[in-house]
Amino acid sequence: MEAPEKQEDTGDTRTQKLAGTVNWGTATVIGVFAGMLYGGSKEASASVSKDAEVMLKLGSTPDKREQYRLMRDAMEKRFVRVTRGSIVGGVRLGMFTAAFYGLQNLLAEKRGVHDVYNVVGAGSATAATFGLILPGSLRWRLRNAMLGSGLGAAICFPLGWLHLKLVEKANEGNLSTTSEVSDAMEAKSDIGAAVERLEGNLNK
Repeated sequence: MEAPEKQEDTGDTRTQKLAGTVNWGTATVIGVFAGMLYGGSKEASASVSKDAEVMLKLGSTPDKREQYRLMRDAMEKRFVRVTRGSIVGGVRLGMFTAAFYGLQNLLAEKRGVHDVYNVVGAGSATAATFGLILPGSLRWRLRNAMLGSGLGAAICFPLGWLHLKLVEKANEGNLSTTSEVSDAMEAKSDIGAAVERLEGNLNK
C-alpha cells in the first residue's frame, strides 16, 4: 500500500516541476500550419505583379485560343508557386518550432525546473543551428550562427518571462478556484452533519 503512494507523490512533484512546458507535438503542428499559411500568402501576394503582366498580354492578343492558353498557364504557374511556398514555409517553420520546443522541454527535464533560462537557451541554440545550415560560405554561416544566437536569446528572454508570468497567474487562479470549491464542499458536509444530528434528536 505504501509503494503506490510514493509513486503518486513522485508524479505530482514532476508535474509541478514541469509546469508551463508546451506540448511538443501540438506546437509543431501549429508551426507547420502557420508556416504554410505564411508561405502561401507570401507567394500569392508576389503573384499579383505577374498576373498584371498576363493581363497585358491578354489585351494585346486577339486570338481567343491564345488568351485561354495564357490564362491557363498563368493559373497553373500561380497554383504551383503558392503550393510550393506553402510547403516550404510549413517545413521551415515546423522544423524551427519542433527544434525550439524540443530543446526547451529537454532542458526543463534535465534541469528539473522550467524557467526563462530554458526558453533563452532553446531559442539561442535553435537560431544558431538554423544560421549554420543557411547557404553560403563557412565564414558567412558562422556569422549567421553568432547573430542568430544573440538575437534568439534577446527575443526569447522577454517572451519566456511573459509566458511564465501568465502561467503563474493561471495556476494561481486554478488554486484559488480549487480552494473555493473545497471550502464549499466542507461547508456542505458540515450542514449535512448538522441536519443528520437534528434528525437524530427529533427521532429520539
